[in-house]
Amino acid sequence: MEFYVNGEKIDITLENEKTIRDVLKSFEEEAAKNDATTIGIKINGESVPAEKFEETVAQEIQDNTKIELNVLSKANLLDRLATSKARFNELSGKMSDVPVALQSGKDKEANTLIAVLADAIDEFCHTATLCALFPELYNALVIDGKSITDFFEEFAPIVADFEQSLETKDTVTSGDLCEYEIAPRLTSIAQSIETLLGK
Repeated sequence: MEFYVNGEKIDITLENEKTIRDVLKSFEEEAAKNDATTIGIKINGESVPAEKFEETVAQEIQDNTKIELNVLSKANLLDRLATSKARFNELSGKMSDVPVALQSGKDKEANTLIAVLADAIDEFCHTATLCALFPELYNALVIDGKSITDFFEEFAPIVADFEQSLETKDTVTSGDLCEYEIAPRLTSIAQSIETLLGK
């Protein structure tokens, strides 16, 4: 049997494990001790869809069985949150550059910054979703006294208005939204992560 974790081959010795399920169960018990969990499984090079999971893991281990796991730890998530914090802190300071760039005809510069913003928000939302695998981490992510879901429910219409103002080249509205709506919220996200990380 070949066993890989996050692309790295791991030497493991089977004890009483006979099926793929037995191996996964033993691994998950060890992973839980290290605040980690499995988020993806491939058996013999094929991803295991939910509907075939039970059937697949019931298979007996063979010499040529290849198990590949994608594992996420709480430490990974904290690192990703720290990266998001740094990005949002930097972006909140740069949001006032967007209207200036637009008014100066530097559309390319403004669009680059907007693309970086969209990417940062997308990455943070993905990380926050993964935090749900560790409820104590997810519940600790409170932004301006709101849960992540409530915060982004309020933020989404602002982002939509911002996109519309860019399409209609309404630089005044774009500028106001950047300065008074988006930048403060980016700061709030960064502060909530800082509180969570304790630094």
